[in-house]
Amino acid sequence: MYSSKPAKAPRKKSTKKKASPPPASPPPPEPEDPPEDAKAPEPPIKKKSGAMSDKQKSDLKKHMDKLKEEGMSASEVKSHRMKMMVRMRKGMSVKDAHKDIGK
Repeated sequence: MYSSKPAKAPRKKSTKKKASPPPASPPPPEPEDPPEDAKAPEPPIKKKSGAMSDKQKSDLKKHMDKLKEEGMSASEVKSHRMKMMVRMRKGMSVKDAHKDIGK
């Protein structure tokens, strides 16, 4: 029950001295603003490229109708249509987009 060993005395905390931080260096000089004439010109405003033209829409519809007639399932048609639309919005034709998907 009781041990014959004497109880240990609590340890004292170490008295190591912390190193003082190095002296602060002076802040770097602030860069001067260039004159208004030397600033870079703003980039031109980009047009939205996400819209498809009416011709592209009609071409895609014909292409999708053809695939439905060949027996493609509804989920396959939807997936194929989305892939085609992404490529056609980038400017590809139906033929080019279809070739790109068929890699």
